Amino acid sequence: MVESRIEPTVLDLLVVGAGPTGIAIGAEARKAGMDFLLIDRGPLLANLLAFPTFMRFFTTRDLLEVGGIPFAVPDDKPDRRQAIAYYQSVARAFELPLAVHEEVIEIQREEALFMVTSQSEDERLTRRTKAVALATGYFHNPRRLGVEGEEQSWVSYRYLEPYAHFGMQVVVVGGGNSAAETALDLWRNGAMVTLVHRGETLKPSIKYWLKPDAENRIEEGSIEAYFCSSVVGFGDHEVEIEAPDGRRRLPADAAYVLIGYTPEVDLMRRSGVVLDDESLVPEFDLATCESNVPGLYLAGTLQAGRRTDKIFIENSRDHGARIVSHLRTRRLTES
Repeated sequence: MVESRIEPTVLDLLVVGAGPTGIAIGAEARKAGMDFLLIDRGPLLANLLAFPTFMRFFTTRDLLEVGGIPFAVPDDKPDRRQAIAYYQSVARAFELPLAVHEEVIEIQREEALFMVTSQSEDERLTRRTKAVALATGYFHNPRRLGVEGEEQSWVSYRYLEPYAHFGMQVVVVGGGNSAAETALDLWRNGAMVTLVHRGETLKPSIKYWLKPDAENRIEEGSIEAYFCSSVVGFGDHEVEIEAPDGRRRLPADAAYVLIGYTPEVDLMRRSGVVLDDESLVPEFDLATCESNVPGLYLAGTLQAGRRTDKIFIENSRDHGARIVSHLRTRRLTES
């Protein structure tokens, strides 16, 4: 039986999401002497843990820094492992209070406080807080194609590493950074790779050092590519596509569908945040990050709606400072 209780302590701020943006908010809250908590449905940095094992950031190390703590690594562009170690060190340095493996299922405003209810494996807990910051990101929701057979076990929406695919036929769906990087990594580690993309070419937004590498491998035939092509279904270890010259069936031991992510908006909507129906951009104040619900703040990629390519760590790491500054000003005004 799941136990249910209400936490007696009233927090100044509860941060939903314990990724880099949530950590940045927590660091600012600690500097301001606030009573706060970071809560996440998974572990600390769940999004980075799900990145490809050997991924390297496009962003330079100085632009990934949060809380005023230097990102002290020799590489100009850190890799995933270095980033995980860095953000863990920030959480440790600021002694951020964490509640991990708890999913927030409801946020209700009751007079001057928010009642935030979370669910863990064996307990349902309601916490009271004066303010809430949502920093849940989008990495939990990879986009689906909506075609038959895509839920089969050999079709994946996240890529970690290539080694299990040596000598195998692998289809990669997509034309952005993730798809190009995955195709190259698989090919260099002994897989026979076919890329399928609905566009005429690879996306122009691909990392500048990655794009010519992928284009050259395609041009020389090392990686087979079908452009202006769409996946119409997944059969028995084959991918059916609609290509310019008609339908084709591509043999596949494995397939990776890497076409981006969709922001999580259900919790925002249920909490009273107004969103544009088409773009999913929420209503919020750019200067303070406060949504149309007083005391409920939105940080990180949530602000961009479907345009998940517009906000990254480097241009959202100051959201914590904006939120905490606004809360401090409000507290001084009210006192």
